[in-house]
Amino acid sequence: MKIRMSDNSLRLRLMQQEVEQFNREGKVMTATQLGPSPSQILRYSLTKDEGAEVVTATFISNDIEVRVPAKLSEEWAQTDRVGLEDQMPLGEGRHLYILIEKDFKCLQERPREDESDAFPNPLGMKC
Repeated sequence: MKIRMSDNSLRLRLMQQEVEQFNREGKVMTATQLGPSPSQILRYSLTKDEGAEVVTATFISNDIEVRVPAKLSEEWAQTDRVGLEDQMPLGEGRHLYILIEKDFKCLQERPREDESDAFPNPLGMKC
């Protein structure tokens, strides 16, 4: 799973096996070590939430957790739907834009990226 953050936006992109795991287990998680200390780890996860009505995100103790309503997450994981998006109110008129997508293979090779489990790119099929 890849994470991208910019201003008040959060984007998660999942490979095929991650989408399958999320559909089967209701959660997928990964971590990135940002320094030599074990406390310098950023963990991020996507969780199916039976009680949720909207997509939300929390950040507690180096953990980013994005929660998705169960029905919406199942529809996304089990169909060709590419992404889910929502805006979570932050107060004072601000919002966090949350986007969750299936990760497609790039149209041009990237030498340091393993895309063997990425979803086939629909634009690449036209070539």
